[in-house]
Amino acid sequence: MSISERKAKEKEELRALILQGAKKLFIENGIEQTTIRNIADEISYSVGTVYVYFKDKDSILHELHTLGFKQLGGEMRVLMSVAEPMERLAAIGRVYIRFAVDNPYMYDLMFNMKAPMEFLKKVEEEEWNEGKATFNVLKTTVEQCMAHGYFSGHHLEPLSFGIWSTVHGMCSLHIRGSIKAVNLGDSEHVLFAAHEEFVKLLSRK
Repeated sequence: MSISERKAKEKEELRALILQGAKKLFIENGIEQTTIRNIADEISYSVGTVYVYFKDKDSILHELHTLGFKQLGGEMRVLMSVAEPMERLAAIGRVYIRFAVDNPYMYDLMFNMKAPMEFLKKVEEEEWNEGKATFNVLKTTVEQCMAHGYFSGHHLEPLSFGIWSTVHGMCSLHIRGSIKAVNLGDSEHVLFAAHEEFVKLLSRK
C-alpha cells in the first residue's frame, strides 16, 4: 500500500469513527443535547479534527441518515427483480422489517428521533436522493400492483404512504418493546406474522 493510499484509508477510518461516536451519543443523549465537543470527547480526538470532516452537527446527522437509507434502499432495490408486484411488495415489507430488527438504533435515528429544526429545514430545501429513492421503490411497486388489478379505487401516493406508515408502526412498536408489553408472545415472531396478515389484506382484489 502506498503512502497516499494509507493516508486515504486512515481518513476513511477516522470519518467512520466520528460517525460511530456521533450515532452512539445521538441515541444515548438525544440529538439536541449532543455537541461537537461531546463527539470529539467520545472518540478521544480534538474538536478541530471533527470539524475537518464535518462542518457542523447537522452534516453528521445528514451523513448518518444517508448511510442508513443507502443500506435500506439498496436491500429493497434488489427486489425489483421480482416480477410479480404483489409478491415483491410483500418481500419489500419483510426486508424493511428485517432492517429495523437488525439495526434498531439506526432505524430509530432514521425515523423516530426528533431532529434539530436546522436539519429538517435542510432536508426540505435539498433533494434528498437516498430517502426519495427508497420510497420510490415502494411507490413503483404499488403502482405496478395497481396495473395488475390490485387496489382498485385507491390513489397511488397516499396509499403508498399508508402502507409504509403501517409497516413503520409495526417496527416502531417492536423496537419500543410495546409488543411485549401487551403479552402477544415473541415480539419478533409477532412482528413478521402481523406483516403477513397485512399482506393478505392488501392482496385481496
